[in-house]
Amino acid sequence: MTTRVLIPSGALGLNYDQVALDRGIAMKPDIIAIDGGSTDSGPAYLGRGVSKYSRASTKIEWCGLMEARAKAGVPLVIGTSGTCGADDTVDWMLDITREIAADLRQSLKIAVLRCSQDTAVMSTAFSDGHITPLPAAPNVTASDFATCTNIVALAGAEQIVAALETGADIIIAGRTTDTAIIAALPIMRGNDAGAAWHGAKIGECGALCASNPQSGVVMVEFDNEGFTVIPLADGAHATPHTVSAHMLYENSDPFILYEPGGHLDVTDAIYAALDDTRVRVTGSTWVPSDSYTVKLEGARPAGFQCVLMCLLRDAHYVKNAQIWANDIIRKCRSKVIKRLRLAPEEFDIELRLMGQNASFGTLETHSAQSHEIGVLGIVTAKSNALAMEIGQFLNPYLLHHPLTQAEEQPTFAFPFSPAEISRGQTYEFCLNHVLTLDDPMSAFRLEQIQIG
Repeated sequence: MTTRVLIPSGALGLNYDQVALDRGIAMKPDIIAIDGGSTDSGPAYLGRGVSKYSRASTKIEWCGLMEARAKAGVPLVIGTSGTCGADDTVDWMLDITREIAADLRQSLKIAVLRCSQDTAVMSTAFSDGHITPLPAAPNVTASDFATCTNIVALAGAEQIVAALETGADIIIAGRTTDTAIIAALPIMRGNDAGAAWHGAKIGECGALCASNPQSGVVMVEFDNEGFTVIPLADGAHATPHTVSAHMLYENSDPFILYEPGGHLDVTDAIYAALDDTRVRVTGSTWVPSDSYTVKLEGARPAGFQCVLMCLLRDAHYVKNAQIWANDIIRKCRSKVIKRLRLAPEEFDIELRLMGQNASFGTLETHSAQSHEIGVLGIVTAKSNALAMEIGQFLNPYLLHHPLTQAEEQPTFAFPFSPAEISRGQTYEFCLNHVLTLDDPMSAFRLEQIQIG
């Protein structure tokens, strides 16, 4: 049996090629699957429980997919709804779906998969040894779970299969692995599990596995021996190189990919070009694990921030920017401690030199000298008022601070006024752990809703 999964784009909100989508519908897919986001943009979206994408843009794209679903007569599934997959963003996506259904006069059966976790339950699970750290996980205690504003468990194929088995027209899922929404139906229909997970990994970001990565739409055909990747936009071609290379996308190991319930091994995979557009892949292996685990993501408040920016162009200051920045931090911190009577650990001042090692820091390998540098000042404190107050301490340093006391007083450029901008509450990730489950569904809640 062949299972065709139509993937409109890497994420809802990034747009998709309507002509290519229509081609995909004409090929009679068995399901339409699209991701709603990820943690790529940092912890604030999970911490706040909001989407990074425009609601208006999301509604337009989702409306097009709901129309495509109705035309194809197949399920439509979205994973990690609203960027972070918390219950609030699942409800946000459900509200959008209701509005569109009313506009299109569609009557729909909706399956809602919720992935948010109760902090008290997670604290107990940690104390009982059911939550264990992944490599490089932060050190946490049972009490740390209560500090999280949102904790989500990443659903795998089993939870999506359960939603599909309800016969739903649309599945709105909370946080899922990027691959789960694609792998679920092929696994459910008995296609090769190794192919299902591997093809899902390749197709997770739409046409990113093709020569025209921004074109969006791709079809992945699964069977009992492998899978075939078919980009659908004009000028989009899959090659063995573009397909195999995607195993390294957001994955440090090009051969192994861990998922709930096991891992994918593509060591023996064979990538063959069927023509100048399609690639056939065989030889992938799924290796079940002894226990069933799901990854946990958690975010918590990390203070309030004020940001400032100035621009350095004078060659003398550009050359010595790090020395200048270190001196400002030392002197400004000292003044704040004395005049506000704060302990050193109660606040933080950071100066990032945009254009000089700002991305990699000490790991930077390029030594080219910039001719101008943007200096991003970041103040973090326990309250917004305090962060803004310390930002005002920092302001005159960024405008006038000389490299040495013997030099003329410089004046640097502020790109905006006032220079201090409040970022409000900030967040940090605090979990990189897995939760062991006796029953794959025990950490998830599946609801069935009739709308229209």
